[in-house]
Amino acid sequence: MVSFILNGSEVSVGGEHPHLLAALREELGVCSPKDGCSPSGQCGCCTVLVDGKAVVSCNLSLQKVAGTVITTLEGLPEAERDRMACAFAATGALQCGFCTPGILMRVASLLERKGADLDRDTAARHLGAHLCRCTGYVKILDAVELLAKGETLELEPLGGVGTSGSKYQGFELALGEKPYVDDMRPPGVLHGAVRLADHARADVLKIDTSAAEAVPGVVRVLTAADVPGKLRVGLIHKDWPVFIPEGGRTSYLGDVLAFVVAKDRVTARRAAELVEVEYRVLRTLADAVEALTDDEDAVWGLDGNVLSRSAYTRGDVDSALDASAHVMHDVFQTQRIEHAFLEPESTLVVPGPDDKFIMYSGGQGVWDDRDQVASVLDIDPQRITAEQVANGGAFGGKEDMANQAQTALAAFLLGAPVKCTLSREESLLIHPKRHPIRIDLTVGCDDEGRLTGLRARMIGDSGPYASVGMKVLERSAGHASGPYHVPAIDVESFAVRTNNSVCGAFRGFGANQAQFAREGALDRLAAEVGISGWEIRHRNVIKPGEVWGPGQVMDDGCRGAQRCLESIKPAYDTAVAAGSAVGLGLGLKNSGLGNGFLEIVRAVVRFQPDGTVEVRHCWTEMGQGVHTVAVQVAVEELGVDPARVRVFVDTTRELGAGQTTGSRGTLMGAGAVAEACRAAKEDGCRIGVDYPGEYRVDWTSSIESGVENPVIHSAFGYAAQLVVLDRATGAIQRVVAVHDVGRAVNPQQCVGQIEGAVHMGLGYALTEDFPCDADGRPTLDTLRGLGIIRAKDVPPIEVVLVEEPQPRAPYGIKGVGEIGLVPTAGAVAAALHDLDGEWRTALPMRRTR
Repeated sequence: MVSFILNGSEVSVGGEHPHLLAALREELGVCSPKDGCSPSGQCGCCTVLVDGKAVVSCNLSLQKVAGTVITTLEGLPEAERDRMACAFAATGALQCGFCTPGILMRVASLLERKGADLDRDTAARHLGAHLCRCTGYVKILDAVELLAKGETLELEPLGGVGTSGSKYQGFELALGEKPYVDDMRPPGVLHGAVRLADHARADVLKIDTSAAEAVPGVVRVLTAADVPGKLRVGLIHKDWPVFIPEGGRTSYLGDVLAFVVAKDRVTARRAAELVEVEYRVLRTLADAVEALTDDEDAVWGLDGNVLSRSAYTRGDVDSALDASAHVMHDVFQTQRIEHAFLEPESTLVVPGPDDKFIMYSGGQGVWDDRDQVASVLDIDPQRITAEQVANGGAFGGKEDMANQAQTALAAFLLGAPVKCTLSREESLLIHPKRHPIRIDLTVGCDDEGRLTGLRARMIGDSGPYASVGMKVLERSAGHASGPYHVPAIDVESFAVRTNNSVCGAFRGFGANQAQFAREGALDRLAAEVGISGWEIRHRNVIKPGEVWGPGQVMDDGCRGAQRCLESIKPAYDTAVAAGSAVGLGLGLKNSGLGNGFLEIVRAVVRFQPDGTVEVRHCWTEMGQGVHTVAVQVAVEELGVDPARVRVFVDTTRELGAGQTTGSRGTLMGAGAVAEACRAAKEDGCRIGVDYPGEYRVDWTSSIESGVENPVIHSAFGYAAQLVVLDRATGAIQRVVAVHDVGRAVNPQQCVGQIEGAVHMGLGYALTEDFPCDADGRPTLDTLRGLGIIRAKDVPPIEVVLVEEPQPRAPYGIKGVGEIGLVPTAGAVAAALHDLDGEWRTALPMRRTR
């Protein structure tokens, strides 16, 4: 036993815990410190005070803390806790909230030591120990500055659409009191651990679980032989095995071979390492260009390596390019990127009454999770209630199931609650990444810089399983021309199966890859013509009534692109006049799925006897604020006190609309909740009645539909971004981001989304990477190696909101989640060219290895 003082009381814990964090969470039930990367100590989420000093607790052994005084957020004086939590919630300094308790402990230490002398730069340096993937740190530092000045902020109640109230449950999130899945501990819970593949492509000859089963505390070891139903799952194609069986073949290093269930997490993980696997190692297909024509199949049981082909033509591109005064041709290459959400994937499944189960999931679509798990268990989906637990970030990386199926199988077979939380290393191997895409691009213009034609050939490395890879490459193809009018266009894109990491949804969803290349081409053409980057964009920006990309005639919503350009021009002109190195990017990103997909979104409003107004919708809260949107719409439509509104997402009602993706949660969710509220008002808001609401998009067509002018997407967001570099140092001095969001439901939260997206976009442009070697093995296995920009290196980000309403959209909303980083890489590339005269064609542009 090891003893220490915890939050004012002496405690003793067993000495078998691998680190202090495990003892706090697993034995003492203190859950404000979060586990984002144990035991590497690289995310800062588990920060506590040890003898008054802020330290990460996941790489601190119990022996080192024996006899010390340990303070967690629970142990701070209540007034201090509340003041910090209010400051963070009131300024919009938290989104998903997973990193926030650890940051608050660091801030508490800094305030204790420096008080009013704590300035923004000092705080930014000390926050180098903390990752925040959501906010871009801007509002975090705003909150710290206010706290250092001694200011006490009050939470602003949420109002109707267009007002900036404090985030729904932001106070509880800041204090770590709102549980994530791994914080949940039902009585008798067992713990699961995965055994992953050792080779990216190998025949599995034998799986020996005997050594793992012999470990004391192990309850059972599951393999493919234990699956009663379907072995393969998937969002679009059912091609992803939940286990690789004996006689099967691995297709990447995230394949699961066995699942160990034990009395505690440490035992489960130790036993999983003892599962022995005999392989016949095969040649790995790791190059997407080569795999496209390779005779061997990258994936077990599937025929060929072409996951998808998307193509369209409009006009005579050859003639247009031949007649062009200037033609640019080059090959661009973007990189694979890890989402690096701070909360690793976690699932808890609890048997309930009447032979039913409750599955607590942090995934991005709990109805999809429920249905896929039911297919694996071979049971009626109605036997499973999937409850969406607001997660600690996702950005697209939690659309596909990670451990839901294996955890549910264990609970199903054992009749006991089972929880599985992936380690950071397992998370990096399992979940999909951003697609690396090779783009062979040719663009022409006349002697005045007006675009004449565009040809693009794209090859995206999608890894072995479909995920939504075909849709990403379809989106890259559709967005190839960006927010510009191009008279003639010829685009073809392939999603290719390899044995590298699976690639799927990630903020931007193919649009940012395509527009990095296209913006680079536009800047080269501007230089040939002798006009500025702003001017060539202004001459070509899409206008209402003009034909865009695959043939869509654009509606009045596209005025936002020109408004963004006009709004950013004063900052652009000022930076140029000052002699700074300047780069400009302009982008568009669709909202919704589009491409002919029927999107039906539902919500329910219900009034309870105690005065509570329940709002049920189908979207995952992952920091973007969709719950906040739901509350504000209810306030707008019903005029109720926001304190009475409670938001729920579970499968007790059939509201599912697929994944929370495509910047559609705010737009479509607002529409469905508004309709439910209006139905309630028409009926007098009676107690105990489910009032349904629906919003649908049923007017889009596929890019390959054969329709002359298909409506590919129902809505688009637009953005112009300016990147300004110091010519002496090459450092980014500032970023100006002008975004047309249609209507900002909550302007403060909307600005925060953009700041976080710009931070992510700068990392994408400059430093982030997740390469795989020739054997399909990722060369990075920690958060520190990913190249994420830390707080001290984030430049000032100025956000300007433009509101050009989207026709046919609720309140004119366009969405903002993905567009935030679409123009960033192109703007950075242009600024670097202005600095040193070198045109960039590959990302990242400043990676040091």
